[in-house]
This record gives sequence, C-alpha cells and structure tokens, in this order.
Amino acid sequence: MTERETVTPRDDEPSSGWTFAQIWMLVVACCGVALVVAAMAALNTALPDLARDTGATQSQLTWIVDGYTLTLAALLLPAGALGDRYGRRGMLVFGLAVFGVANAFPLFNDEPVAIIASRVVAGIGAAFVMPATLSLLTAGFPAAHRGRAVGIWSGVAGSGGIAGIVVSGVLLENWSWTVIFGSLAAVSGLLFLASFTISSSRDEETTPLDLPGTVLIAGAVALFVLATIEAPQRGWLDVVVLSLFAASLVVAAAFVVVELRRTQPLLDVRLFANRAFASGAVSLAVQFLAVMGIFYFVIQYFQLVLDYSPLQSSIAIAPIAVPILIMSVLMPLVIRWTGLKVLLAVGAAALGAGSLLMVRLDVDSSYLHAALPLLVAAFGVGLCTTPSTTAIVENTPADKQGVASAVNDAAREVGAAIGIALAGSLLAAGYGRNIAPVVDAAPEVAKEPIESSLAAALQVADMAGPTQGPQLAEFARAAFVDAMHNTSTVLGFLLLATAVVLAVWAPGRKAMRTQRQRG
Repeated sequence: MTERETVTPRDDEPSSGWTFAQIWMLVVACCGVALVVAAMAALNTALPDLARDTGATQSQLTWIVDGYTLTLAALLLPAGALGDRYGRRGMLVFGLAVFGVANAFPLFNDEPVAIIASRVVAGIGAAFVMPATLSLLTAGFPAAHRGRAVGIWSGVAGSGGIAGIVVSGVLLENWSWTVIFGSLAAVSGLLFLASFTISSSRDEETTPLDLPGTVLIAGAVALFVLATIEAPQRGWLDVVVLSLFAASLVVAAAFVVVELRRTQPLLDVRLFANRAFASGAVSLAVQFLAVMGIFYFVIQYFQLVLDYSPLQSSIAIAPIAVPILIMSVLMPLVIRWTGLKVLLAVGAAALGAGSLLMVRLDVDSSYLHAALPLLVAAFGVGLCTTPSTTAIVENTPADKQGVASAVNDAAREVGAAIGIALAGSLLAAGYGRNIAPVVDAAPEVAKEPIESSLAAALQVADMAGPTQGPQLAEFARAAFVDAMHNTSTVLGFLLLATAVVLAVWAPGRKAMRTQRQRG
C-alpha cells in the first residue's frame, strides 16, 4: 500500500471487532514506541562498563545519555507535522532507518565523542518514530476502539523504560555494553521491514509546512532541555544555565506569537485553552519527571547500597511494569465514568505517596521495603498515563493527529529531562554536603573521587584497606541514602502539589460530557 492509499476509519463506522490489519498495526506501533523509550533507559545500567572501556569522562557519560533525549524532544513537533503532511508510515520507516544506522555506529567506533554523535543521530530517528506510532493508531482505529488501542500504546510507552533496563541488565550479565547498541539496531531493522506491511494515513489537506514555527519550537525545546542537562553539573544558578532557560522562554514566546498569526500553524496554541488538552499535557510531563527522577536514584540505590548486580537491579525494577500495563488498558473504560479530574489528581497523589515512602529505605533495607513504594508509584502512573494521552488526542482535530502525538511525546521527554536533572542535582548536592566531613579528613588524592559520587567513594574504600575501607564505605552509603531521602521528599511534595492543581483544574465527568456534546 502506498502512502497515498490512506486507511482512516470513520468515527461513525459500526462497532465491530478489530481486524487483523488493525491488530498488526497496533503490534508494530507498540514495538516501535517500546524501542524508542527503551533506548532512553537501556544505557543507564551500562555506564560503569562503558566508562571503564572507553575512558569517557563524567561529562561525556552525561551526554551519551542525554544527547539522545535532547534531539528527540526538540524534533518531535516538526516530525509529527511532517507525518501529517507526507504520510505517517513514511515517517515511521524513515525514523527506524536513521535510528538503526545510528545505533550500529558504536559497533565500529567506540570513541566517546563518536558514541555521543551516534546517540544524537539516533534521537533524530526516534523523533520521527515516536509520534508516528500513536498518530497511526488514532487515525487507523474508529472511535469505538480508539480508546483501547491508545490505552495499550500508553501502557507500553509507560513501561518501555523498564523493559530497556531489564533487557540491558540481562545482556550485560553475559556480554559487553556494545551488544546493547547492536540489539537496538537489529530490532530497528526488523521493525523497518514490518512497517512496510501496515497502512498509512495523512492529512487530507496538503497544508504547507510551517518553517518559522518549526525552527522556533525546536530551538525553544532544545535550549530548555540543554539547560536542564547542564544544571546538575554547573549549578541551577549558574550564568550559563540561567541564560539558556531565559533564551528558551524568549524563543517559546516568539513561537506563540508567530503561531497565533499564522493561518496554518505547526501547533495551534489555542488548544492549550482547552482544559482537558492542557491538563493532560501537564500531567504527562509531571509523571515522567517523577518516574525518571525515581529511576535515577533507585537504580543507584539497588546497585551501590544494596550491592545488586545490573541484572538483579533490573529484575528488581521489572514488577512495576505489571500494574502500569494492566491499568493502562482498563482506564479507557473508567474515564467515561470518572472524567479526567479524579484519575489525574489521584494518580499524581499516588506517585507522590510512592516517592515519599522511599524515605523509609535504609542501607540495610530488604527488597520488599523497596518494592512497596515502587508499586504505589506504579499504581499512580497506571491511573493517569492513558487518560492524559486520551485527553490530548481526543481534543485535537483528526487531521492533526501527528501533532497531537508529538505534543504527547514532547511532554514526556521534557518531563523526563527535568526529572533526571532535578533528581541528579538534588542527589549530588545532598551527597556532597553529607560526605564533607570525610572529604576534609581524607588524603588529598582521595578527596575528589570521594566527593564526586558514591561509586567513586566505594572504589576508594576498596583500596583503603581492611581498617579504613569498611568505615568509608558505610559512611558514604549513609550519605547517599540521606541525600536520596531528601530527593524523594522534594519529588513527593512536588507531585502532591500537582495533584491539588489537577484536582482544581482538570475537567470532571460533567465538563467532559458537555464538551463532547458541543464538539
């Protein structure tokens, strides 16, 4: 089927069962979004091995992880718009090709700079894949079945990072970090071939591409994400960081002005006046801020405090995917009875409660103690992920589903970048403050590694001998756990505050019913 042969079911079609073509499209779309999301988290467990084998500095390691996120977040909206204009399947195929080639590159050149470049290019490919997967579903399923399809997609997107951590942990148990890149490239190749077997869709009106809007939104998002990446290293009040934030706000304001004046804008910013659309986007951003922030310190806690291997830590994280997947599928049935308000507010509150419960963890806690707050947080994610996505796609014109998907994905990526930066900054500051007495008394050669991170402090402890080594390791672990408590507390109260805002702002069942009748 060519790009011009679109298959877009009408919303008034009879509500029969799913066709094989629709099921296959759902499978390909879910595999595509799972691949892109997994690629964000997969390298976290491999960073120690990667640093040892390549000699990458801490700054280079940060960019190996965040270079992908930066380009992905910056290009989502333009990529979604291109899919609406030229065909969503075509953008999916193109994105998978770029993603696969980029991930294969480190197999031939393992210099840190080359790996960073490959991750940046992979982010470009992912920016075309991610919005295409959701917009193909929203355009390819009739209204009677769209909610279930979006729910399944949301569950996979919400748990894709966990899958990346688990698979990378299994691979690292037997092979080197390069196998992670090889696996991403191989799966991308298989999906590239499978993508040719699904139908396509696009905007029936050939609208011109909004080049000024494309440049401005890409610049605004890139500057904002870059600021959040640099903040943990430079400090949140550093001149460079503040300048980047200020520049992103100026460019974003220019984008709004330009879009309001265009007859065919890249993104109709008036959509954010719709409470369902706006609260859904905010909820998604905060969800991923919390999830990625929690993952950031919990994986380190498992490996460095409880002494889990990469495989053990990934298995420890895996169970939280179950409630996310199950609840994401069920929520489309629930939202019609509750409205957005209840699900978004209770979900954010549950996420906050899970984060606050992590203050109970200590240097000798059992896995069950750690599993409880993770499951509570997973319950919160499962409650509000699908309703947030549904609110965005149902309040966007049918011919602009690529842009709707891009807004959905951009909210996730920007939230994830802020979550990692915020958690990283709070954790580093707290650890540095707590470990200061040890640093002051340590030999000059050991001061910097002890102060820099728990992982480096434990390496120093291993070399310090049987007398001082265990004491240093115990103090460093306690310093980290105390900093983790402070970080989880800040995240928890931020989420509880968000829950209050959503409880007031998000539309309830009556407001949503009235809006549907008007629509």
